[in-house]
Amino acid sequence: MTLIRQAQAKDADAITVIYNQGITERTATFETQLRAPQEMAARIDAQDRHPVLVAEADGTVLGWAALSAYRPRDCYAGIAEFSIYLAPAARGKGIGHRLLDALVDAARQRGFWKLLSRIFPFNSASRGLCRACGFREVGYYEKHGQLDGRWLDVIIVERLITENLSGHTAATPLS
Repeated sequence: MTLIRQAQAKDADAITVIYNQGITERTATFETQLRAPQEMAARIDAQDRHPVLVAEADGTVLGWAALSAYRPRDCYAGIAEFSIYLAPAARGKGIGHRLLDALVDAARQRGFWKLLSRIFPFNSASRGLCRACGFREVGYYEKHGQLDGRWLDVIIVERLITENLSGHTAATPLS
């Protein structure tokens, strides 16, 4: 049985291993510098507004998902970027779906009205997971960054959390 729960300090090593695997695979992030457990521990410690969740089975962390700030301006306070990474052995088993659904629920509870991310076009597993969890592809950035000397595009995905839209008003347009 897989448990989805909030990450704890003891999970930093396992989260780091999974993230570093994602970095070395070159299919999910522009990052090329491997992370240290201390970096992930700091992220776990600072998760009041931006949660970090893990999927765990039999004491082993199989994946993690997290929210992070979108932009520093107040008008974007209800928008968060998300990341999700799974250990290779956990892929294709529905764990990512449960983890991402739980992250959406955590975002809902914190008052976020939109989640978004960017995905490489060739990462069909992530694109499929996002579609299955109610995200839609809304556009792409051409040549968004370089990875190993190659320019790569990214697809933008978003999901509105509609129940958190009420009570928030759009800014008045400039005339």
